[in-house]
Amino acid sequence: MLTPDIQNMFASYRAALSKLEDGLDSRFDEAVSVISNTAQHVIICGMGKSGLVGRKIAATFSSTGTAALFLHPAEAIHGDLGMVREKSVVLLISNSGETEEVIKLLPAFKRLDVKIIAIVGSLDSTLAKVSDIALDVSIDREACPLNLAPTTSTLTTLVMGDALAIALMSRSGFKPEDFAANHPGGMLGMRLLSRVKDRMSGRDLPLVDANMSMSEVIVIMTEARLGLALVQEDNKLQGIITDGDLRRMLVMGTNLSSAKAGSVMNTSPLTISEDEMMVAAEEKMLEARVQSLVVVDDNGFINGVVQIY
Repeated sequence: MLTPDIQNMFASYRAALSKLEDGLDSRFDEAVSVISNTAQHVIICGMGKSGLVGRKIAATFSSTGTAALFLHPAEAIHGDLGMVREKSVVLLISNSGETEEVIKLLPAFKRLDVKIIAIVGSLDSTLAKVSDIALDVSIDREACPLNLAPTTSTLTTLVMGDALAIALMSRSGFKPEDFAANHPGGMLGMRLLSRVKDRMSGRDLPLVDANMSMSEVIVIMTEARLGLALVQEDNKLQGIITDGDLRRMLVMGTNLSSAKAGSVMNTSPLTISEDEMMVAAEEKMLEARVQSLVVVDDNGFINGVVQIY
């Protein structure tokens, strides 16, 4: 059961996101163009909670094709300002637009002739007035019952950052393989970088002949533990028999001992090339609501089976 405070929080978030969406205008498009056209890293800078959100935005930019670095304002005045180059784009985040540590950096940014994009909660603030482009993430109130803790304001800032990242991805034509190149580790990288031949089962396949009895086919299917049998002739795919086919036969009262594989098999099984990406294989299986694809070459000869669960 949601308490009134939690209900108010969700209501505040919905209202803030609706306001943010309605407020996107040519300034957003201009910011996307400026970031897209820079040859340098985008430098993202913020203090406190804005800094934490800024780190996330920088990470999202970098992983989706827009090179970005996070610059801590306090560290910037002690040497880290060196990461900023002339003609860079600097994305400054401050809900008040008056954050002292950020404001102190403005003269240095002006000397470097950088483009300044501000994400602010007040367009009347110092930061908004000094910046080249000011993106408005203002809210009516924080979701915090005391209207003090950054809650709704951090949400709108984060969403603005994600909106910029998505717009930049669309503009650059960022593709799944580009995303994979930035995520080579872990399950995500494995999934995006793997080809069918890397994940398929190619040994001890459950190969059967069309004239084989179903009682023999079931033994071979059980031993292979793939939940299917491949009906072939000279290793060329003729059809497929799955566990689902067996269940349907039992429901229909078919005599499995007398039935032949050729009379039971599906003669139009879904297939895929071993050089296809696993992402394409997964999409094909999910669309067809199946768990297996037969891997064949251009001539229909069997190379293996690939599965998802």
